[in-house]
Amino acid sequence: MPAKVKKNIAVEVIERLKKKYPEVKCFLNHSNPFELLISTILSAQCTDVRVNKVTVDLFKKYKTVQDYIDVPAAELEKDIFSLGFYSAKTKSIKNCCQYLIDNHNGKVPENFDELTKIPGVGRKTASVVAGNAFGIPSIAVDTHVIRVSNILGLVNTKDPIAIETELKAMLPEKDWINSSHYLIMHGRNTCIARRPKCNECLLADICPNYDYAAKK
Repeated sequence: MPAKVKKNIAVEVIERLKKKYPEVKCFLNHSNPFELLISTILSAQCTDVRVNKVTVDLFKKYKTVQDYIDVPAAELEKDIFSLGFYSAKTKSIKNCCQYLIDNHNGKVPENFDELTKIPGVGRKTASVVAGNAFGIPSIAVDTHVIRVSNILGLVNTKDPIAIETELKAMLPEKDWINSSHYLIMHGRNTCIARRPKCNECLLADICPNYDYAAKK
Protein backbone atom coordinates (compact mmCIF):
# COMPACT_ATOMS: atom_id res chain seq x y z
CA MET A 1 0.00 0.00 0.00
CA PRO A 2 1.48 3.41 -0.97
CA ALA A 3 2.57 5.55 1.98
CA LYS A 4 0.19 8.37 1.07
CA VAL A 5 -2.79 6.03 0.89
CA LYS A 6 -1.83 4.42 4.18
CA LYS A 7 -1.52 7.84 5.81
CA ASN A 8 -4.97 8.87 4.58
CA ILE A 9 -6.47 5.69 5.95
CA ALA A 10 -4.74 6.15 9.31
CA VAL A 11 -6.12 9.68 9.63
CA GLU A 12 -9.61 8.47 8.65
CA VAL A 13 -9.44 5.67 11.22
CA ILE A 14 -8.65 8.10 14.01
CA GLU A 15 -11.29 10.61 12.87
CA ARG A 16 -13.98 7.95 12.94
CA LEU A 17 -12.90 6.61 16.31
CA LYS A 18 -12.86 10.16 17.70
CA LYS A 19 -16.56 10.44 16.95
CA LYS A 20 -17.33 7.08 18.52
CA TYR A 21 -15.24 7.71 21.65
CA PRO A 22 -15.39 11.49 22.22
CA GLU A 23 -14.65 11.23 25.94
CA VAL A 24 -11.66 8.92 25.68
CA LYS A 25 -8.97 9.31 28.34
CA CYS A 26 -6.22 7.40 30.11
CA PHE A 27 -7.58 4.09 31.40
CA LEU A 28 -5.48 4.07 34.56
CA ASN A 29 -6.91 6.13 37.43
CA HIS A 30 -4.42 8.60 38.88
CA SER A 31 -4.25 12.06 40.42
CA ASN A 32 -0.63 12.93 39.64
CA PRO A 33 2.31 11.79 37.45
CA PHE A 34 3.80 9.59 40.16
CA GLU A 35 0.58 7.63 40.64
CA LEU A 36 0.33 7.15 36.88
CA LEU A 37 3.92 5.87 36.78
CA ILE A 38 3.20 3.34 39.53
CA SER A 39 -0.07 2.27 37.89
CA THR A 40 1.61 1.74 34.54
CA ILE A 41 4.31 -0.42 36.09
CA LEU A 42 1.59 -2.46 37.80
CA SER A 43 -0.35 -2.86 34.56
CA ALA A 44 2.24 -5.16 32.99
CA GLN A 45 0.54 -8.47 32.09
CA CYS A 46 -2.62 -7.24 33.80
CA THR A 47 -5.83 -5.39 32.93
CA ASP A 48 -6.32 -1.73 33.73
CA VAL A 49 -9.56 -2.61 35.54
CA ARG A 50 -7.72 -4.85 37.99
CA VAL A 51 -5.00 -2.27 38.52
CA ASN A 52 -7.56 0.45 39.27
CA LYS A 53 -9.20 -1.77 41.90
CA VAL A 54 -5.88 -2.26 43.68
CA THR A 55 -4.65 1.34 43.46
CA VAL A 56 -7.76 2.68 45.22
CA ASP A 57 -6.28 1.46 48.51
CA LEU A 58 -2.63 1.43 47.43
CA PHE A 59 -2.54 5.18 46.80
CA LYS A 60 -4.12 5.85 50.19
CA LYS A 61 -1.43 3.78 51.91
CA TYR A 62 1.57 4.99 49.88
CA LYS A 63 1.54 8.68 49.01
CA THR A 64 5.21 9.47 48.39
CA VAL A 65 8.24 7.97 46.69
CA GLN A 66 9.81 7.44 50.10
CA ASP A 67 6.79 5.44 51.28
CA TYR A 68 7.47 2.78 48.64
CA ILE A 69 11.15 2.70 49.52
CA ASP A 70 10.53 2.32 53.25
CA VAL A 71 7.91 -0.42 53.13
CA PRO A 72 9.25 -3.99 53.43
CA ALA A 73 9.17 -5.78 50.08
CA ALA A 74 7.03 -8.58 51.54
CA GLU A 75 4.36 -6.10 52.58
CA LEU A 76 4.21 -4.37 49.20
CA GLU A 77 4.09 -7.76 47.49
CA LYS A 78 1.06 -8.62 49.60
CA ASP A 79 -0.63 -5.35 48.66
CA ILE A 80 -0.27 -6.00 44.91
CA PHE A 81 -0.45 -9.81 44.99
CA SER A 82 -3.70 -10.00 43.00
CA LEU A 83 -2.08 -8.28 40.00
CA GLY A 84 0.34 -11.10 39.35
CA PHE A 85 4.14 -10.97 38.99
CA TYR A 86 4.06 -9.23 42.38
CA SER A 87 7.72 -9.92 43.23
CA ALA A 88 9.02 -8.48 39.95
CA LYS A 89 6.65 -5.50 40.15
CA THR A 90 7.66 -4.79 43.74
CA LYS A 91 11.32 -4.82 42.73
CA SER A 92 10.59 -2.52 39.77
CA ILE A 93 8.66 -0.07 41.92
CA LYS A 94 11.33 0.06 44.61
CA ASN A 95 14.15 0.50 42.06
CA CYS A 96 12.12 3.14 40.26
CA CYS A 97 11.48 5.10 43.45
CA GLN A 98 15.11 4.92 44.55
CA TYR A 99 16.17 6.19 41.13
CA LEU A 100 13.75 9.12 41.41
CA ILE A 101 15.19 10.01 44.82
CA ASP A 102 18.79 9.72 43.63
CA ASN A 103 18.37 11.53 40.31
CA HIS A 104 15.26 13.72 40.34
CA ASN A 105 14.66 14.77 43.95
CA GLY A 106 11.83 12.27 44.18
CA LYS A 107 9.88 13.72 41.26
CA VAL A 108 8.84 12.16 37.97
CA PRO A 109 10.86 13.86 35.19
CA GLU A 110 8.90 15.78 32.54
CA ASN A 111 11.11 14.50 29.75
CA PHE A 112 10.61 11.40 27.62
CA ASP A 113 14.27 10.40 27.41
CA GLU A 114 14.69 10.83 31.16
CA LEU A 115 11.60 8.70 31.77
CA THR A 116 13.11 5.82 29.78
CA LYS A 117 16.18 5.87 32.02
CA ILE A 118 14.13 4.94 35.08
CA PRO A 119 14.58 1.25 36.03
CA GLY A 120 11.58 -0.79 34.92
CA VAL A 121 10.35 1.89 32.52
CA GLY A 122 10.33 1.06 28.82
CA ARG A 123 9.06 3.13 25.89
CA LYS A 124 5.43 2.13 26.42
CA THR A 125 5.41 3.17 30.07
CA ALA A 126 7.32 6.36 29.25
CA SER A 127 4.82 7.17 26.50
CA VAL A 128 1.85 6.65 28.81
CA VAL A 129 3.31 8.94 31.47
CA ALA A 130 4.70 11.54 29.07
CA GLY A 131 1.45 11.84 27.18
CA ASN A 132 -1.15 11.54 29.89
CA ALA A 133 0.66 13.22 32.77
CA PHE A 134 2.58 15.93 30.94
CA GLY A 135 0.89 16.32 27.57
CA ILE A 136 4.07 15.43 25.68
CA PRO A 137 3.11 14.08 22.22
CA SER A 138 3.69 10.33 22.33
CA ILE A 139 2.10 7.06 21.23
CA ALA A 140 1.95 4.17 23.68
CA VAL A 141 2.02 0.85 21.84
CA ASP A 142 0.41 -2.04 23.72
CA THR A 143 -0.94 -5.39 22.53
CA HIS A 144 -4.22 -3.85 21.32
CA VAL A 145 -2.42 -1.18 19.31
CA ILE A 146 -0.12 -3.81 17.80
CA ARG A 147 -2.99 -6.09 16.80
CA VAL A 148 -5.42 -3.45 15.53
CA SER A 149 -2.87 -1.43 13.57
CA ASN A 150 -1.77 -4.63 11.80
CA ILE A 151 -5.32 -5.76 11.02
CA LEU A 152 -6.12 -2.33 9.59
CA GLY A 153 -3.07 -2.60 7.36
CA LEU A 154 -1.42 0.49 8.83
CA VAL A 155 1.69 -1.49 9.73
CA ASN A 156 3.14 -4.89 8.95
CA THR A 157 5.23 -5.61 12.00
CA LYS A 158 4.83 -6.68 15.62
CA ASP A 159 7.78 -4.55 16.75
CA PRO A 160 6.41 -1.85 19.13
CA ILE A 161 9.13 0.68 18.33
CA ALA A 162 8.63 0.29 14.57
CA ILE A 163 4.86 0.64 15.02
CA GLU A 164 5.30 3.75 17.16
CA THR A 165 7.56 5.28 14.51
CA GLU A 166 5.22 4.45 11.63
CA LEU A 167 2.08 5.71 13.38
CA LYS A 168 3.81 8.96 14.28
CA ALA A 169 4.72 9.45 10.63
CA MET A 170 1.10 8.92 9.56
CA LEU A 171 -0.83 10.84 12.21
CA PRO A 172 -0.90 14.55 13.14
CA GLU A 173 1.06 15.19 16.31
CA LYS A 174 -2.04 16.55 18.03
CA ASP A 175 -3.59 13.07 17.79
CA TRP A 176 -0.64 11.04 19.00
CA ILE A 177 -1.62 10.75 22.66
CA ASN A 178 -5.26 9.83 22.12
CA SER A 179 -4.60 7.62 19.10
CA SER A 180 -3.46 4.91 21.49
CA HIS A 181 -6.69 5.25 23.47
CA TYR A 182 -8.83 5.09 20.33
CA LEU A 183 -7.12 1.98 19.00
CA ILE A 184 -7.30 0.32 22.41
CA MET A 185 -11.02 1.05 22.72
CA HIS A 186 -11.58 -0.33 19.23
CA GLY A 187 -9.59 -3.42 20.12
CA ARG A 188 -11.52 -3.98 23.33
CA ASN A 189 -15.02 -3.32 22.03
CA THR A 190 -15.09 -4.27 18.34
CA CYS A 191 -11.84 -5.68 16.95
CA ILE A 192 -11.64 -8.19 19.79
CA ALA A 193 -8.79 -10.68 19.54
CA ARG A 194 -10.77 -13.91 19.78
CA ARG A 195 -14.18 -12.73 18.60
CA PRO A 196 -13.95 -9.66 16.35
CA LYS A 197 -17.27 -8.03 15.51
CA CYS A 198 -16.54 -7.27 11.87
CA ASN A 199 -20.23 -6.92 11.00
CA GLU A 200 -20.54 -4.10 13.55
CA CYS A 201 -17.28 -2.34 12.69
CA LEU A 202 -17.40 1.30 11.63
CA LEU A 203 -14.08 0.76 9.86
CA ALA A 204 -15.21 -2.21 7.76
CA ASP A 205 -15.17 -0.31 4.46
CA ILE A 206 -11.54 0.76 4.89
CA CYS A 207 -10.20 -2.36 6.61
CA PRO A 208 -8.35 -4.81 4.34
CA ASN A 209 -9.30 -7.58 6.79
CA TYR A 210 -12.95 -6.68 7.38
CA ASP A 211 -13.82 -10.39 7.17
CA TYR A 212 -11.21 -11.14 9.84
CA ALA A 213 -13.89 -12.74 12.01
CA ALA A 214 -14.66 -15.35 9.36
CA LYS A 215 -11.01 -16.43 9.41
CA LYS A 216 -10.88 -16.96 13.15
